[in-house]
Amino acid sequence: MKNRTLFRKTAALLITLSALIVLPVQVVHAEDQPYDTYNYDYRENIVLTPAAYVPEGSVTGQSLGTTAFREPQDLCVAPDGLIYVADTQNNRIVVVSKDMKSTVRIIEEFERNGSTDHFNQPYGVCVSENEELYVADSANKRIVVLTPEGDFVRTIEKPQSEVLEENFDFVPIKVTVDYADRAYVISKNAFEGILVFESDGSFTGYFGTIDVKITLWEKFWRKIATKEERSKQQLYIPTEFTGMDVDTGGFIYATNIDSEGKQAVRRLNPQGKDVIQKGENENVGGDVRIYLNGDYSGPSEITDVVYRGKGMYSLLDRKRGRIFTYDKEGNLLYIFGGIGTQEGTFTTPAAIETADDQILVLDAYYGAILKFAKTEYGSLIDQAVGLRYDGDETQAIDIWKRVLILDENNELANTGIGKAYLTAGENKTAMKYLKLGMNRKYYSVAWKRYRNEILTKNMNLFMTGILVLVVAGIVYKKFFKKKLQEKKKGGAKG
Repeated sequence: MKNRTLFRKTAALLITLSALIVLPVQVVHAEDQPYDTYNYDYRENIVLTPAAYVPEGSVTGQSLGTTAFREPQDLCVAPDGLIYVADTQNNRIVVVSKDMKSTVRIIEEFERNGSTDHFNQPYGVCVSENEELYVADSANKRIVVLTPEGDFVRTIEKPQSEVLEENFDFVPIKVTVDYADRAYVISKNAFEGILVFESDGSFTGYFGTIDVKITLWEKFWRKIATKEERSKQQLYIPTEFTGMDVDTGGFIYATNIDSEGKQAVRRLNPQGKDVIQKGENENVGGDVRIYLNGDYSGPSEITDVVYRGKGMYSLLDRKRGRIFTYDKEGNLLYIFGGIGTQEGTFTTPAAIETADDQILVLDAYYGAILKFAKTEYGSLIDQAVGLRYDGDETQAIDIWKRVLILDENNELANTGIGKAYLTAGENKTAMKYLKLGMNRKYYSVAWKRYRNEILTKNMNLFMTGILVLVVAGIVYKKFFKKKLQEKKKGGAKG
């Protein structure tokens, strides 16, 4: 029996490793998952974990009572709970009911200035807090703003500005809107950053440009290289953004393809400065880099992001079909998903959203919205992280302990308990859990506080001891001095 159990555990680990290196996992658990779920320890080793989310079915155009979706590229959950799908190759926006069982309306055309207008390959969709529908009408090279019912409001066309190159081609593929009705637009092949438009449609400039660091040699090479040679070097071109979301404070979460696999998302403040936190391992890039050949080698390719609330956000990896969820401090909370043909896996994941406790992923190839339900494990982690975000760390102790019952080696849970005890001033207990959580930073803080605590508690004893030593020193000195003088007198007499 022991050998059999060992074999099963070893096999599970090998399957997970192969999923990361070569092929997606095709193992079915008791929860009917088509893959194993995992995380990384502080050494970045793979550790198997319970599932935070499990597949809960899918939604297609046919199941909604309309024709099949054709390569849909984006979806958005509106403030009222309705779901808007950019059905790209059908040139339409499909509005889905909150329960995802029926179609509320289909927007294929709209009246504009007395004539009928149509979409042409709408790639991006967003509904603002003021309940206006923004559509990145890509092939028409514009942003169309409508009422939720589909009535025309305005368009945002190619901007005219000195900061834009003369041959700039405005091809919007993603759009999001903040609380002030500022529109943030990702345009295809626009490497300078995200385009920002005020509520009246006026262009204000680029936002959140990703700087590319080059060496002195690369700078020298640029000066001596021919124009043709320079044009072929994509290394020097800033990274293009791939997806966006906005939080309640107006901060923009923007994803990009990172060749190093270290930072695939930025949290941009109103000035466009990246203020994201990266956690202990300085990595918010999805999977760790794998230096092997094959379709699934190398770093994750993050294509979209959704802000989850309480500082949490989830990234969608189009290469391996993974979903990575982080907290505000950049800690990786859990991972699930995969590439495949079974229910709950993807072929071409394009966009991610949340609806209540569900995570929704739009698969362009399947033409479907895949639904994932939160498990007890995922719910406990989210609750504990939320309490820490709200400043109620001590209230999270019992929740983290329940996480440890489900996942006894969860370093995040041990760290969470340790931080909570640290906040409560129980430094010795905090040290115990922070050590288990392999959190050197906070363990050092706890140790220093515990040391000061011991010194403070025993100050009277220390002071008494010091006083005794001082008195003893004085007595000894006087005694020694007296004996020395007597010895000298005795010598003189002799």
